[in-house]
Amino acid sequence: MDSPILGASYVARSVNAADNRMINMYPEAVPEGGMTAGFLSRAPGLRRLVEIGEGPIRGLWVLGEYLYVVSGSSVYQASLYTTTTAWRLLLLGTVTGTGPVSMSDNGTQLFIACNPDGYIFNSTTNVFAQITDPDFPGAVRVGYLDGYFVFNEPNSSRVWVTQLLDGLSVDPLDFASAEGDPDQLVSLIVDHREAWLFGTNSIEVWYDAGLPDFPLQRIQGAFNEIGCSAPYSVAKLDNGLFWLGSDARGRGIVYRSNGYTGTRVSTHAIEWQIQQYGDISDAIGYTYQQDGHAFYVLIFPTAQTTWVYDVATQVWHERAGWDNGDFVRHRSNCQASYNNEIIVGDFENGNIYAFDMEEYADNGDVQKWLRSWRALPTGSNDLKRTTQHTLQISCEAGVGLNTGQGDNPQMMLRFSDDGGHTWSNERSTSMGKVGEYYRRVIYRRLGMTLKLRDRVYEISGTDPVKIAITGAQLYVTPTNA
Repeated sequence: MDSPILGASYVARSVNAADNRMINMYPEAVPEGGMTAGFLSRAPGLRRLVEIGEGPIRGLWVLGEYLYVVSGSSVYQASLYTTTTAWRLLLLGTVTGTGPVSMSDNGTQLFIACNPDGYIFNSTTNVFAQITDPDFPGAVRVGYLDGYFVFNEPNSSRVWVTQLLDGLSVDPLDFASAEGDPDQLVSLIVDHREAWLFGTNSIEVWYDAGLPDFPLQRIQGAFNEIGCSAPYSVAKLDNGLFWLGSDARGRGIVYRSNGYTGTRVSTHAIEWQIQQYGDISDAIGYTYQQDGHAFYVLIFPTAQTTWVYDVATQVWHERAGWDNGDFVRHRSNCQASYNNEIIVGDFENGNIYAFDMEEYADNGDVQKWLRSWRALPTGSNDLKRTTQHTLQISCEAGVGLNTGQGDNPQMMLRFSDDGGHTWSNERSTSMGKVGEYYRRVIYRRLGMTLKLRDRVYEISGTDPVKIAITGAQLYVTPTNA
């Protein structure tokens, strides 16, 4: 029988109900003509490009031919020499703060919001300067709209604009308050020439009405009683917005925009996990596209956890590093698309990486992948004991390397007969040395289900090789007990 290895990551509040974990793997659908309806693919590894400053990498932005990097307290202009893979790095200046930064540009000026301080780099004059206008109140998030930089003031409900095409100048009257709800404004993003203002309990959308005093005006009817839990969780993707939500009734649901409303995209399992994290206000969201998949990456630094939503399949999975025998948060902290690659910065040091689908490690460190799932399809368990003879994993075999770790790649298996509370010892089998495409990945003599008579299987691996799993076949015979 087919064992339901394909699908989403879904670990319920009770693992007896669902214990389907997926780390550093994600599903891809096969529309027609495939062996199965889809397969599980290994997540991209991290290929180190260059080290910029001491880190952490707090923000990345592309303007013209340059990549701008905020590393620790330093701001760099980075570029690649056209004839080599060497990087040219130019230190522009220093900034304050230690957390994420928000960046935007008007074609000439780059605005860096460091909450509260703000900085401007002029790419024409090559002058880097702090915003010292006495009327500048500080900025949390910044965006660009019709020649203006739009930003939200820290610890207030006010949104500001700078002077037209001049981020260094602020008029003392160029602000308005988001007053549809008396909550505090925590984040802002400009999308489709509209400014979305995120409060703790509500969202308002404003547009450039060209008014003589303050140019922006609230869009009537574009008010939503869903707020935002984390200012840096807001990100654009798939012609819309994603964010970690909150309102007067609670917090911890992930939304995407649908018109001027929010549609829930998180699952009960994801939301239950988020509820355990305590402080979620430091969550960081970024987005990227690769191989036709559009991903929203949501990082919880305090909880050392990274969740990823795939718009193509509308399912979640985890990304993680592997440190001292435990899964930890993924090393990425922010993202940009530069030189035809997806670039991410390290949350701990000054490394810049590329997401590489043919790199099966994280900067040389182990990238462990894992998938757990219920042995029997939903509704087919009659709670009688079964003897499970063999489990065959259908996957791309013969992926071994010529030398070194991975020359005979191993897939590890363990199982639980009490719904995922306790586990058997691991056993391993080969996925095939290089060229052994005929290799069958089979585990035999798996014994009889006991206790709850409900088995969960888990496979994993650490070898730096390609992983593509198309299915699992289980040979099982029932008993009368």
